[in-house]
Amino acid sequence: MYYDGHVHTPFCPHGSLDTFEMYIERAISLGMKGITFTEHAPLPHTFTDPAPTKDSSMTHEQLGSYFNTLREVKKFYKSKIEIFTGLEIDFIDGYEEETNTFLKEVWPELDDAILSVHFLNVKNKHYCMDYDENVFKELIEQSGSLSAVYSLYFQTVRRSISHSFGKHQPKRIGHITLAKKFQTLFPPDFSYEKEVEDILTTLSERKMYLDYNGAGAVKPYCLEPYPSDWIINEAQKRKIPLVYGSDAHSAKGLGQGFDQLVATATLTSPLLLNRAE
Repeated sequence: MYYDGHVHTPFCPHGSLDTFEMYIERAISLGMKGITFTEHAPLPHTFTDPAPTKDSSMTHEQLGSYFNTLREVKKFYKSKIEIFTGLEIDFIDGYEEETNTFLKEVWPELDDAILSVHFLNVKNKHYCMDYDENVFKELIEQSGSLSAVYSLYFQTVRRSISHSFGKHQPKRIGHITLAKKFQTLFPPDFSYEKEVEDILTTLSERKMYLDYNGAGAVKPYCLEPYPSDWIINEAQKRKIPLVYGSDAHSAKGLGQGFDQLVATATLTSPLLLNRAE
């Protein structure tokens, strides 16, 4: 019995049209005790989606339907599986105030939340760093090197952890090695151990948690979970709680990468870690 704490929905414009029911029935068939639906939250009103297809998140107008649908399925499946209402919130440098306002608005609806970095700002232009290998290549070229991209990504992740959203603080940080999504195409020949250790130290100090994300294991140019095994071992030494997440964008994606997690990793229910008091 286990939890999947990072699941997307038909509200995701770059995902599948699989219904909530399809996700839930699949989770039950896999023996999951619970799942958190964590759809990509609407981006700040003043932020322009840099993805070439402009499909990074659902819209503000869809939020009501998203929450209403979750209320209905939670009620219907109450006796079969725990279902948590969540969002994956983007941390974007320079947009913290708008993000804080948004969190205040939606907080009463949330059981759970993930704070993630997908967008990097280079030369006053934002890039959706995980969109595809071509965007990532452009990001490298504009940054000057692969190591500069990694450094910027890890710095931004650390800022997302250090920034305080007060009592509306998402406690779980998403896929902290997303910069490695295209690692077989762009293999790092440098160490980023110090940056990761700084992230883990800040996570521990702030009593926050890690999204142990299986999606990287099925990405053709990554082939390992986010984060890597050695990082998970370091996180365990620091007693940083881990919540498994498939990051599924279709029902069949539930449970992906689970068999590639560190066997000794202790996984925690997102219900116990959902938000600050």
